[in-house]
Amino acid sequence: MAFGGFAKGGDSAPMAEINMVPLIDVMLVLLVIFIITAPLLTHAVKVDLPKASSAPNVTKPENIQIAVKADGQVYWNGVAIGRSEMTSRMAAASKLDPAPEVHLRADRTTPYENVAQVISTAAKAGLTKIGFVTEPAETR
Repeated sequence: MAFGGFAKGGDSAPMAEINMVPLIDVMLVLLVIFIITAPLLTHAVKVDLPKASSAPNVTKPENIQIAVKADGQVYWNGVAIGRSEMTSRMAAASKLDPAPEVHLRADRTTPYENVAQVISTAAKAGLTKIGFVTEPAETR
């Protein structure tokens, strides 16, 4: 460390070093405080809790399989239905608890308009869980 002297020489420059002693003192005080208070934070009341076992009550929602052919024909779980019947079935299905999931299968050559109409009908009925089913790609 550089300290100023009592000499009246012309080399008196301001001290450019940081005094680390006060910083070390503060750090040591904080360390002691944390060492003392850390065991107090983990203090807990020992209680002998009863033992119980149970299985979660999981109700799986029903799946509705909807297929749309290239010509616009709609199938509900493998049965051909019309657009008006699809609307009424979706309205009835949306009232179930839990709400069923809609699995939508569309033919490769199906126009998007037909698929969008089915999605729109499901959304208007209140069915929000809609998933698209695809075939996995062949691995070589």
